[in-house]
Amino acid sequence: MQELVGRLTALDPEASETLKVITYFDALVGAGAGIEALLRAAATLSGVTAGVRLRERIHRREPGGRRVEGEAPVRSPRREIVGGEVWLERGTDHLVNDEMVVERLALAVTLTVARHQPEAAIEVAVDSGSPIPERVGALARLRIDPAARVRAIAIPLEATEPGSVPMAAGASMVRALVDEGGRPLPTRAGVGLWVRADRLPESWDAATTALRLTGPAHPIVDAGDLGALLLVVRGFDPAAPPDDVRVLESLDERSREVLDAVVRHESLRAASAALGMHHSTVQARHEALTRDLGYDPRSTLGRARYVAAELLLRLRRTPSAP
Repeated sequence: MQELVGRLTALDPEASETLKVITYFDALVGAGAGIEALLRAAATLSGVTAGVRLRERIHRREPGGRRVEGEAPVRSPRREIVGGEVWLERGTDHLVNDEMVVERLALAVTLTVARHQPEAAIEVAVDSGSPIPERVGALARLRIDPAARVRAIAIPLEATEPGSVPMAAGASMVRALVDEGGRPLPTRAGVGLWVRADRLPESWDAATTALRLTGPAHPIVDAGDLGALLLVVRGFDPAAPPDDVRVLESLDERSREVLDAVVRHESLRAASAALGMHHSTVQARHEALTRDLGYDPRSTLGRARYVAAELLLRLRRTPSAP
């Protein structure tokens, strides 16, 4: 498919964009996406608010993913579906792919409604934009007591975990799971905080943040293990990193490896053994790193600064957009 898209791009850019719209919606439907995820996709692809009316219930989403309440000021282009309609809020000046986005949205919503997947209730249960009565109703469909202790788990979109449902996380698509206790964790996951089930959006927010911190060295990150660092991570702007992150990012991989060993081992001699380097060499590197960083990474405060900077650097290297 990617090869075909590449050929079409060279021959006809408009045709290739149309094919991308089709494959995007087909992938979402194939993955069992819910109505809200489909709306987010349509809004993101078109750059305007997308909406659907089903049995007199109206759902609208902006391109950024935020839920919009109330009646749509304009429904054009639009398509009727069984029990309702779908639309983009473009107006009269349609863009080239608007009609295709609406057509695929209509088909995807029709297939999703016909499928009646119970897992789709997860999307509503973890969505902070859903009204509380809707979230409680979704929990009822999942047979979860609103007062039960649960946590959300975020996993990569390509993961094939039973019971998971595609969800938007910022500009990315991931999969959501709800853990009531005892569920084995996937091979890569961001694990949310334990909360009352009716507060699942809080756990989901933490889970998606934790997923962004995962990588080959940290395939599973539990937000509960971050403690107060979760507040630091949530407030981080990758476009404006603090000096501690910039300095850490400027180090070469070998220096980063030495720094990590120096911080995590009880002594420089233990770090030397782990690195397979002579003790005097590691000591010299430690002194040089202290000068570069502007603090001693083995001091109590220095360790805290390093751990925080290392977490934020992971976020900077794995932005929320795909």
